[in-house]
Amino acid sequence: MPTEPLSQKEIEDRLAELPGWSLDGDRITRTYRLGTHFAATALVVHIAQTQEELNHHSDLTLGYNTVALAVHTHDAGGAVTAKDFELARRVETLAPGHGAT
Repeated sequence: MPTEPLSQKEIEDRLAELPGWSLDGDRITRTYRLGTHFAATALVVHIAQTQEELNHHSDLTLGYNTVALAVHTHDAGGAVTAKDFELARRVETLAPGHGAT
């Protein structure tokens, strides 16, 4: 069964619960800053593991000391769905352990 897109109001309400996340076009996004390139790389690996567990993958970009995510659901025609917010919440819980701000 396909995943249903969220309404604009639902997206706004859920974003209000995730400081640092925002809507950019048809995706929710966040960039984390870390102390070192190694810490950023470790966060990318941890996010990739979480994405595999959820079977839901984001565009994930590693910079020198930054990690950026852009998330939407391909199965929903590229719209934002509850799956995207589940991934965002999971990343929010693991990022502080890597020193991400």
